[in-house]
Amino acid sequence: MTTLTPDSPPAERLPEIIRRLRQVHPDARCALDHRNAFELLVATILSAQCTDERVNQVTPALFARYPTPAAMAAADRGELEEAIRPTGFYRNKARHIQEAAQRIAHDFGGEVPASMEALTTLPGVARKTANVVLGVAYGLAEGIVVDTHVARLANRLGLSRQTDPNKIEQDLMAITPREEWIDLAHLLIFHGRRVCTARKPDCPNCVLNDLCPSAVL
Repeated sequence: MTTLTPDSPPAERLPEIIRRLRQVHPDARCALDHRNAFELLVATILSAQCTDERVNQVTPALFARYPTPAAMAAADRGELEEAIRPTGFYRNKARHIQEAAQRIAHDFGGEVPASMEALTTLPGVARKTANVVLGVAYGLAEGIVVDTHVARLANRLGLSRQTDPNKIEQDLMAITPREEWIDLAHLLIFHGRRVCTARKPDCPNCVLNDLCPSAVL
């Protein structure tokens, strides 16, 4: 059996990285509260430059008032802006949410589309948001969600040397079995929040420190 080291190729280290992360983060999942694909889409748009906790504080009242794409599409823009104001960048987010809701209501029969091609035609929906909806709401592994946590950990763990999220995603997809694409993002996000934080990674207490080229012990 080959002994893994921080210098081992990423593809060789990744299965053990995933195994260990599953052990320490058995609760890794999407942290955005939602009941369906539409709620998840809206919550994901709201989560840009905002914590999931803050989004979860806003969405219960938002979805009670606008429970469907048709209701959101018909909302008064000013009232919608006020409802999501705590999430920041509320004018742009309100415009994207409402225009996406209009497209879903009018062009997709009120159902959030379940393909990358269709999702990324919606206002405010780029590849990351589409990956969240496809993976979490529909169980479809069309890609790997690359948010700030995933990007940071992919670099620190030496899984990618890229800085562009789309290129990081391609690097991760190349070394990760497709059946692990959805879970990998959740695991890296939870580890990034709890252990490998942006400002002060807790390397001495990290289960990956003997596999990480960036570990400081």
